[in-house]
Amino acid sequence: MKRNAGVLLPISSLPSKYGIGCFSKSAYDFVDWLEQAGQTYWQILPLGAVDHKNSWDSPYQAYSAFAGNPYFISLEVLIDEGLLTEEACRETDFGKTADQIDYEKLSAHRLSLLHRAYEQSNISLDAGYQKFVQQNHWWLEDYALFMAVKEFFGGAPWMQWPEDIRMHWGYALDYYRRTLYFDVEFHKFLQYKFWIQWKKLKKYANKHHVRIIGDIPIYVSLDSADVWSHPELFQLDEKNHPIQVAGCPPDAFAPDGQLWGNPLYRWDSMEQTGYEWWMTRIWYSFELYDSVRIDHFRGFDEYYAIGAEERSARHGHWEKGPGMKLFYTIRERLGEKSVIAEDLGYRTDSVRRMVEESGFPNMKVLQFAFQASDKYGANEYLPHNFQPNCVVYTGTHDNETLLGWFYSQDAETKQMVRSYLDDFKTPDKDIPKKLINLVMGSCSKTCIIPIQDYLKLDNQARINHPGTVGENWCWRLKPEQLRRDLAEQVRDLTMRYGRMNEDIIAAQR
Repeated sequence: MKRNAGVLLPISSLPSKYGIGCFSKSAYDFVDWLEQAGQTYWQILPLGAVDHKNSWDSPYQAYSAFAGNPYFISLEVLIDEGLLTEEACRETDFGKTADQIDYEKLSAHRLSLLHRAYEQSNISLDAGYQKFVQQNHWWLEDYALFMAVKEFFGGAPWMQWPEDIRMHWGYALDYYRRTLYFDVEFHKFLQYKFWIQWKKLKKYANKHHVRIIGDIPIYVSLDSADVWSHPELFQLDEKNHPIQVAGCPPDAFAPDGQLWGNPLYRWDSMEQTGYEWWMTRIWYSFELYDSVRIDHFRGFDEYYAIGAEERSARHGHWEKGPGMKLFYTIRERLGEKSVIAEDLGYRTDSVRRMVEESGFPNMKVLQFAFQASDKYGANEYLPHNFQPNCVVYTGTHDNETLLGWFYSQDAETKQMVRSYLDDFKTPDKDIPKKLINLVMGSCSKTCIIPIQDYLKLDNQARINHPGTVGENWCWRLKPEQLRRDLAEQVRDLTMRYGRMNEDIIAAQR
């Protein structure tokens, strides 16, 4: 089993002149940095289209399971294509802080720039565009209309639209397609530009021997084109209102549980179609990525269902999911796929069996390893308890940075960490390096490190704080932080623990 390593960095967190990381030169520079560092993987977060007002910028609450985020379209590329001017981009206020995303200003200004690019294009004469629309009509038509109608009604969720279009009735669809023709075409244009730019970046990464790990949420947002256009796949009533929604039960960290609000699937209906929607989603994900991390994997075994009328998750209950039937179908229809099972949190014996039977590597997060109740080394997240078929992280996008985490621990936990490292002298600020060495030296096949941990950044560089809204998904790298000497340090570490990308080694001989 080949050992390998990678770095976790969302597209949005790349450096950029125009407010948010995107498919610009900085993305290509980061691929070069990964190649120099001998890495095999670049792990990103979901690429879906999100909204500041209704989803608080969370990539896990996208408007579509298939559409891409227009914010990731490179304005520099549009300038090179003659669709925008550098002056227009420079004069647009995207925020003044280089290491933070200002979603309010992005929401106010970036789409208007993209619309200007659309107006300057002769997109209807572009043969590549026509081919893209034809090949993707099965999701693109509904998505583009969904976005145009949403804008027509002032951004209101589709559940608040007039009944005829809310219920996806045919005559209403025809009416709004005619009335909003150019708005619909604009959103098709955005998806075409997203697709072209992303495929070019992925091709560049693969040419430089770097593979992309994508991320797909198990659920889709209630306010999404998927639920609006395919209500029969979700637990909705005859008026297309949700019956039950997703979340997780109360625990020590959330006394009321977590009420996510995503509509739950009608797994019985999906089974009758041979899980066609999921087959399409998985197939399409591998058109975008080389490997896929599936979020909340345990939801396929059992999922927590909460009545849609509830205001907390206290009164939910567990229901059975499709289990291995879904993954047997994927294997039969699509073949063996490179999937990472995100099985974090409370794991039952049936979840463990499903993960084992799937053959997918599961996840280990080092920050979960040091609990006061686990003084005798029994915690499954301690490296000596790993099995090789797993992916180990120092932390994920939902965790504190490694330095921030260590700083925030009490004296007893810090003592546990130092005892496990057999190191009582290293200053606190240098403990992240020791912990990275620990997981890189473990038996896990794959080791993924967030870039913040290599940079020894504190919690000001944290990506997301689960259960909160308004200040997440904002952190960005500064260009000067991706130093050549850091790449060389990461390369030396990767080489030391036998995780070097063999294709990079072969290409450099």
